[in-house]
Amino acid sequence: MRILLVLAAAALGLFALMLGALGLFQRSLIYPGAFTAGPRARLPVPPGTQALSLLTADDERLHALWRAPRPGCGVVVSFHGNGSRPEPAAARFSAPPWSTAGWGVLAISYRGYPGSTGAPSEDGLIADGLAAVAEAVRRAPGAPILLHGHSLGAAVAVAVAERVPHLGLYLEAPFDSLPGIVRLAFPYAPTFLLRDTWRSDARIARAGGPVLIVHGTEDGVVPVKLGRRLATAAGEGARFESVAGDHVSVLGTRDRLAETMFGDSLRAACPTTAAATP
Repeated sequence: MRILLVLAAAALGLFALMLGALGLFQRSLIYPGAFTAGPRARLPVPPGTQALSLLTADDERLHALWRAPRPGCGVVVSFHGNGSRPEPAAARFSAPPWSTAGWGVLAISYRGYPGSTGAPSEDGLIADGLAAVAEAVRRAPGAPILLHGHSLGAAVAVAVAERVPHLGLYLEAPFDSLPGIVRLAFPYAPTFLLRDTWRSDARIARAGGPVLIVHGTEDGVVPVKLGRRLATAAGEGARFESVAGDHVSVLGTRDRLAETMFGDSLRAACPTTAAATP
C-alpha cells in the first residue's frame, strides 16, 4: 500500500509539473520562431520586393516585404507558419503565376519574430494581420485582398478575414483549432490552460468568401483530417485539395489553381500579361 501511495504521489507530482510547464512555456511552443536562439538576422530581400516597417494599432513595429500590384490587380497578404519568416512567401508570390497575373504581395514578420518588436500572442498576431491589410490598402487603394496563410498563418488569415473585406482565403496545411492539435499530440493535456486557442473552426464560417484549403496527405505536424474539419466548418464555399506531401512540401503545389480561382473575377480590371500584350 505504501508503494502505491508513493507512486500515486509521484504521478500527481509529474502531472502538476506538466501543468506548470504548460502554463509557463506554452507560447514558446506555439510561437517557436520568436523564441529560438538561432540566427536573428533578416534574410535577403527577395528580388522585386522592398522591405518596409509598418506600425500596428498597439504601437509594435513589424518587418514586412512589399511588391505593388499592377493597376486593377489584387494583393496577396501572406502570413507565415510559426517557425518561418516572410521572405519565402514574398518571393513565391512575386513569381509566376502570381506576377504574370499582376498580383502584388505583402508578407509580414509577426511581433517578436526577427525584425519585429513585441512578443507573440493570439490577440497580438491578429493585430499584426489587421495592420498588414491596412498597409496593403494604403499602398494599393481599391486593390482586392486575398488572405493567404500556412499552418499557424492560416489561423491568422481566418481571424483577419472575420474583420476585413477580402477576396477569399487561400489556406495551406491549416488546423481547425489549437486545442484540436494539442489533444492529438497530448491526449491528457488540460487544454483549458491554453491562453491562445486559435478557434478557426468557429471563425471561418463568419469570414465569408470563397476558401481554398490545400493539405498534404503525409503531414506529420498538422494531420490532414484537421484540414478537412476546417473545410467542413467553412461550409459550401470551401474547396479542399489533398495532395501528396508533408507539412512544408505542400507549399505552392496548388498556386496555379489558386490564382485562377481567385483571379478570374479580376480579369476585366486586371488582365494577365499575355492578355494585356497587344
